[in-house]
Amino acid sequence: MNPLPILAEHAASWRTAPLSSDVEHAARRALIDWFAALLPGCRQPPATLMARALADERGSGRAVSYVDGARTGLRHAALINGTASHIVEFDDIWRWGVYHPGCPTVAAALAAAQSRGTDMAALLRALVAGYEVSCRIAQAVQPSHYDYWHTTGTVGTFGAAAAVAVLLDCDAAQTAHAIATAATMAGGLQQAFRGDGMSKPLHPGHAAEAGALAAMAAREGMTGALDVLHGPAGFAAATSADTGKWDKAIAAIGKPLTITQMTVKNHGCCGHIFAALDATRDLQREHGFTANDVESLHVGGYAATKNVCDRPHATTEQEARFSTQFTIASIMLYGGVRLDAFMPARLTDPAIRAVMPRITVSLDEECEAAFPGARSAKVTIRLRDGRELYRHQPTRKGDPDAPLSDLELDEKFLELAGPVLGEAEAAHFLGQLRGSDELPGELKLRG
Repeated sequence: MNPLPILAEHAASWRTAPLSSDVEHAARRALIDWFAALLPGCRQPPATLMARALADERGSGRAVSYVDGARTGLRHAALINGTASHIVEFDDIWRWGVYHPGCPTVAAALAAAQSRGTDMAALLRALVAGYEVSCRIAQAVQPSHYDYWHTTGTVGTFGAAAAVAVLLDCDAAQTAHAIATAATMAGGLQQAFRGDGMSKPLHPGHAAEAGALAAMAAREGMTGALDVLHGPAGFAAATSADTGKWDKAIAAIGKPLTITQMTVKNHGCCGHIFAALDATRDLQREHGFTANDVESLHVGGYAATKNVCDRPHATTEQEARFSTQFTIASIMLYGGVRLDAFMPARLTDPAIRAVMPRITVSLDEECEAAFPGARSAKVTIRLRDGRELYRHQPTRKGDPDAPLSDLELDEKFLELAGPVLGEAEAAHFLGQLRGSDELPGELKLRG
């Protein structure tokens, strides 16, 4: 079965498909969550560096580059905003695909909507299409794709292509060619975030720009190889252990729509640590111990928790966001892992450094068998008074089976956006995202 025509037909149907109240609500939540992650990232490298590097190439246009406030072209805005939205690690997750769809999909779709002068409803329909296409492709190539590839950089290209194709009013044939061309521009290596460096946030930025380019070219008649997803030398064959679980992924289209099943991050770090953080926080609340009371803490998790996040000697901000040891020490000492957890003073905090060597990580077969559908952890804590505490955390706060409420999402948005926009402006903007029929436009960032 060739999955591409089926995905393209579904995506193209969202040009005119009605938005039910629950789907509109979910799409607006995705937009709110994207801006929550974007705005603090607008102040930080590499987004600020990328904006400066490309300043001479900005050109003219109606899309907004939120990093520097400039009106610019579709591709430039998609690249810069997509990069900025991945920096502080607060972006949404499609857990079955090990994938952050919001960063590339919303960045590209919003830039296209602003460029075309559409309304909010058109943007939301495009987001539904982009999430659905890319999440189903991610589902088909996982879990083996994640052995070497960063799904947000690879599969995100399809989300951007499908969403922009909808906003450019591409028919199903054009949309298929957009997705096909996007496949050959997909990229993003795991090593980019297993070590240090700034290139990881560029993955969704590149995906947003490349996907947008693929859709723009397809709209003008450029064709792609329509067997590129499942063919013997195609995307799945090149980036996963086989040619893809397409039957399962295609059968799941719209049942339910993926945008209604997002994980909303509740911690500002790698999602592979979340279950362990939740378990540690809950055990500490229940038993009242301090970090100094802990003799040892052990995390049993799935492969990514061990392979990506077992970093006992993390020192930089990038390493710390992916360190089980650093983040668990932080939550025990300070009660949370938010933006302030990665400030310079915290990175060298002697209290955190004293706790980190007591925290170990191993692969747990039960957690690994449940991945990627469940993101679980087993936490065992030995206290200096002789007590041993244990928690099997089967899911994460923010996952679809333990979702953040609208109030909790609003609180997250205001916490992250308030320092960037000002509290009053952040609250006003949140109201617009919740209920306005008009597209988001320019924002004035403080400082």
